[in-house]
Amino acid sequence: MPVFTSPMSALSKLRDDARVLWHLMRGQRRHGTHAERLQAFYGPQADRYDAFRERLLHGRAELIARLIAMLGARHTGATLIELGGGTGRNLDFLGPALTQFGRIELVDLCPALLERARARWAASPNVHIVEADVVTYRPAMPADALYFSYALTMIPDWRGAIDNALAMLRPGGCFGVVDFYVSAAAPPADQVRHGRITRAFWPRWFAHDGVMLGPERLALLRERLPRHELIERRAPVPYLPSLRVPYFLFLGIKD
Repeated sequence: MPVFTSPMSALSKLRDDARVLWHLMRGQRRHGTHAERLQAFYGPQADRYDAFRERLLHGRAELIARLIAMLGARHTGATLIELGGGTGRNLDFLGPALTQFGRIELVDLCPALLERARARWAASPNVHIVEADVVTYRPAMPADALYFSYALTMIPDWRGAIDNALAMLRPGGCFGVVDFYVSAAAPPADQVRHGRITRAFWPRWFAHDGVMLGPERLALLRERLPRHELIERRAPVPYLPSLRVPYFLFLGIKD
């Protein structure tokens, strides 16, 4: 049977979107620590964070499915860490595998988003919510797999975040990333080359909200993890139907 949306629910959704869009238009403030900036920006929109970004953050379910496939039978009893995990929405994509991991850690620096994560996963004893900086945080035991989902572009010291993630990952462990980006003017031969307008427009668009796009993150990932799989795509943006923002999925194995 077809699913009908009532006028009132559609209006409520538009109002929620309008509140999120208002904060996006205002942008992330430029003063204070990284944690203070995140809290000021995401705190007022935390309760609407996931609903809006379902239509913006593509590839998350696929990344996690591929990560689990890379682990194979090793995922049973393994340690999985999400760095920059926010509200914990991405853990839903684990499906039945969620209860099979021995320990899952979700690490983030924003209290407002972590409050949502704690409420969401309070009944899951193997899920641990950690308020910490992913540039310096270290788990008690090495991780078997970890990933960043639309987080690296929001971390000022993203090089430090990548290096720290590698340090907490055991040899043979799986490293996943899904994020927005734009290519270099002359990218490697096996990568997509984005046009000049794409390379100019999207970094300026996202920078207003503290999201920094460029080719450097992907380049460092490929350098640090030579054994990897890379998928490059474009995705629609809410309320901008004619535009497509580039994003990538990266899955590497630590030597």
